[in-house]
Amino acid sequence: MPDPDTSPPFTASSDRLRRARELAARAGIDALLVSPGADLHYLTGYRAAPLERLTCLVLPVEGRPFLLVPALEEPAAQTSPAAGLDLEIVSWQETQDPYALAATRLPAVATVGVDNRMWAEKAMAFQAALPGSRQVLAGPVLSELRMRKSPQEVRALRQAGGAIDRVHARMAEWLRVGRTEREIGRDIAEAILAEGHVQVDFVIVGSGPNSASPHHELSDRVVRAGDPVVVDIGGTTAAGYCSDSTRCYVLGEPPAEYRRLYEVLLRAQRAQTDAVRPGITAEELDAIGRDVITTAGYGPQFLHRTGHGIGLETHEEPYIVAGSARPLEPGMAFSVEPGIYLAGRYGARIEDIVVCTSDGGERLNRTSRDLTVLPG
Repeated sequence: MPDPDTSPPFTASSDRLRRARELAARAGIDALLVSPGADLHYLTGYRAAPLERLTCLVLPVEGRPFLLVPALEEPAAQTSPAAGLDLEIVSWQETQDPYALAATRLPAVATVGVDNRMWAEKAMAFQAALPGSRQVLAGPVLSELRMRKSPQEVRALRQAGGAIDRVHARMAEWLRVGRTEREIGRDIAEAILAEGHVQVDFVIVGSGPNSASPHHELSDRVVRAGDPVVVDIGGTTAAGYCSDSTRCYVLGEPPAEYRRLYEVLLRAQRAQTDAVRPGITAEELDAIGRDVITTAGYGPQFLHRTGHGIGLETHEEPYIVAGSARPLEPGMAFSVEPGIYLAGRYGARIEDIVVCTSDGGERLNRTSRDLTVLPG
């Protein structure tokens, strides 16, 4: 298990590089190749843009690591936190082959770990430049580092949770009969930025029958009296950490069956958040809510897993799903979001971010989970 990380959430440390190399060695990987994305940000603090030109952290188990960047991106790399780490920043010119350059600087490697989000053309170019090596995914190594959040990372997630809670607390400002989902979504997006995020990651406003589609896209449907509305929203804060929370609203008096459905869902979600503790497995936590929903007769209408990890990305390890025997550990942060969806009629989902602590769980979203009835 990796050592606890004491660095601030938005500042990488040479210790993270050291632990990545140790875990790679244990996995039989001779070098890690990490392209722009959350893994590179986590390890180096450098938020590089994913461009056609190669930017890549080359992290050999033996030898000094280096960050390979296009010459025109070198100033950005040199002013990023990566410049303060124990690695060399190596720039390449437009007429150079950066993959061949990386290969010449690497010791002999039998197995290289390629980050899970590397573009296929880049992974294949590395394979051609390192013909004697075998490529494997670096994800199992890097997710071991990232899924157990440090106290500083938990604090950043707590701040992100508070920011998205402030948006939900203002929902009555925008959610009104006669407005379209798209109009409401536009106002919510502006509020996500105003309430403490630097980026809007997603806005789901599913009204009436659209609430039965878990990943509904904003539409021009006009919200009507009596409509249930599922609002699932999230963004990224300046620290780089994400928020994600879902609440349900209704414009006026909801259908009686919807109230019954919602009460079942609320019991399931509360049972799951209350059950979070070290040692419970991801599939056991999933089953707690699923059993409540199934007993009430809505089992087939719970269409998705209970939750996903969250941190520098909205979706990351660990995943709370049937078939995952991973025991929860202190520092793991994830969503708990059971849902019930009656196709063509309506649906409901309640989502909180929860952090596993040494003796239980901390719910980072604090707005009421009760069905919110707004004027119809």
